[in-house]
Amino acid sequence: MYSTLIVARMDLASSSEVAGLFTDFDKTEMPHLMGTRRRQLFAYRGLYFHLQDFGSDDGDRRIEEAKNDPRFVRISDDLKPFIGAYDPATWRSPADAMATRFYSWEAGK
Repeated sequence: MYSTLIVARMDLASSSEVAGLFTDFDKTEMPHLMGTRRRQLFAYRGLYFHLQDFGSDDGDRRIEEAKNDPRFVRISDDLKPFIGAYDPATWRSPADAMATRFYSWEAGK
């Protein structure tokens, strides 16, 4: 499994609106097209964490291919009032907000 973690800024009071936008988005075929297996959203002291798990290592490529889909464009636009770049001076795309994994552990299967 492959995962990405996006870090941004969000007022905790916006969490229900953000969750609602993703609830609607995840009912479409978009998660399947992007290879998304699981999405989890977290908030902590003004920060937003978007953990997305993919079934294979090509999640970045599949998101890149999907980002021009009108549904992807729409959710990106709809999230703008609620989600702000962690560092607006360096943000150009979601890739600029992705955390770097430096350790991973998984229980034996």
